Amino acid sequence: MSSYFTRLWTGAAAAAASVALLTSQPVAQTPNASNDLPNSYRTIENWAPLPAGRTWGSTSSVDIDKDGVSVWVGERCGGNTCLTSGLDPVLKFDANGKLVKSFGAGQVIFPHGITVDREGNVWIVDGQDNAPRPARGAAPAPAPSATPAPLAMGPLPFGSRGHQVIKFSPDGQVLLTLGKPGGAAAPDYFFQPNDVLVAPSGDIFVGEGHGGGNSRMLKFDKTGKFLKSWGKLGAAQGEFNQPHALAMDSTGRLFVADRTNNRVQVFDQEGKFLAETKAFGRPSGVYIDKNDNLFVADSESQSRDANAYGYNPGVKRGIRFGSAKTLTATGYIPDPSTGAGGTSAAEGVAVDANGVVYGAEVGPRALKRYVRQ
Repeated sequence: MSSYFTRLWTGAAAAAASVALLTSQPVAQTPNASNDLPNSYRTIENWAPLPAGRTWGSTSSVDIDKDGVSVWVGERCGGNTCLTSGLDPVLKFDANGKLVKSFGAGQVIFPHGITVDREGNVWIVDGQDNAPRPARGAAPAPAPSATPAPLAMGPLPFGSRGHQVIKFSPDGQVLLTLGKPGGAAAPDYFFQPNDVLVAPSGDIFVGEGHGGGNSRMLKFDKTGKFLKSWGKLGAAQGEFNQPHALAMDSTGRLFVADRTNNRVQVFDQEGKFLAETKAFGRPSGVYIDKNDNLFVADSESQSRDANAYGYNPGVKRGIRFGSAKTLTATGYIPDPSTGAGGTSAAEGVAVDANGVVYGAEVGPRALKRYVRQ
């Protein structure tokens, strides 16, 4: 197993045409995300206060408990990492925003993705390690163009902790871990895992690769046995550049937020490409409710300052929603912040049984609640 991994950073390198197909029929072009869709939600801030003396840190991790209304969050210990913190990063809030449970202190460095399975177990993706290097997740320097050249970062040592997927019981007991502690390069796993999803069958899917390099999907059985992987760094169909978040619709199709390629890709559970769409913006988070409504969080498209970041130019940040069946967007919750910097608005998104939308924010360091108006 390799002890070093060469990271490649690739800027936004999306294909010129986007696709919105539900089968493998010939490709059809679709427009980029619209900024003019109607907004049927109002924003509620400060809905989930933390205990006295603790403030919200960055969070991209939010999901709904099996009760349908309680909310689980992976929060980065008041900052953007839990590496030196004694705080619990895994938090549960009831439907009224009261903190009712927390755990995970010293067990998670960088909570990045989260999912709650059908038994109520909480799966957390730890996307960093404890090796000395600059912290990931800070706002990047302004890009010189929308498609900068790839940048080789050189070999980096792995740490002794992190880069794993951890399955917790609802009370915080560790039930299963995936990945070598501290990380591993392909064909082993993981380096910079992003998100995890548990299918109705119990099969486990993990999206890997936050900064290029190991941009791929991995599939495991319910015991954690590795089954297969697919994809590589690139912009063609079935390739990835930051598979940042995962969701599954009622038919079992796997939706992958292929962030740096400004698209959502759709696969069957064996990795066969089925469709893609750019109608929902630059996807940091993706969620599908029981009615196959698709919610996509865009935290990185071009800021409202036209002279700032060049990601996905002309598209505004926020949460777009529509149909997972047709891959069409019908509504848009605008970024409630100023839209400045490398990331704002929600990176993670989840929707409860009553249709309430939650947005987990890295830049503003907040959990927003959106209710229909």
